[in-house]
Amino acid sequence: MLHIDIHSFSYKKGGIPKDETGNGGGFTFDCRGILNPGRIEEYKSQTGKDIGVQEFLETKTEMPKFIELVKNIISINIDNYLERGFENLQISFGCTGGQHRSVYSAEKIAEFILQQYPIGIEIKLTHDEQPQLN
Repeated sequence: MLHIDIHSFSYKKGGIPKDETGNGGGFTFDCRGILNPGRIEEYKSQTGKDIGVQEFLETKTEMPKFIELVKNIISINIDNYLERGFENLQISFGCTGGQHRSVYSAEKIAEFILQQYPIGIEIKLTHDEQPQLN
């Protein structure tokens, strides 16, 4: 079983999440090159899980291209890790506040992995700057 730990985080607040598995990390993607919906009043109190933010990112930014590139990069390692029997992989997405772009990216990549790899993978998704639901 490959355990994939996916994080969204803030570069300004908590910084890059520590890899607790002892593997020394994995992928860290910087979302700050994507236009920030948090600069627009109607999206300031929302997160990347809200439909308005999602539509903004999907239609007014380079986010769709960014997500496709991330999918291509991580698939190489996931395929290899499954073949070799590795147990852990960490994938992190950072932005300024850990609220919009990184949350959106982490959610979309978790969805992709679950669809692409329905067997042999367990995902833990954590939004470091957002309240965690139990």
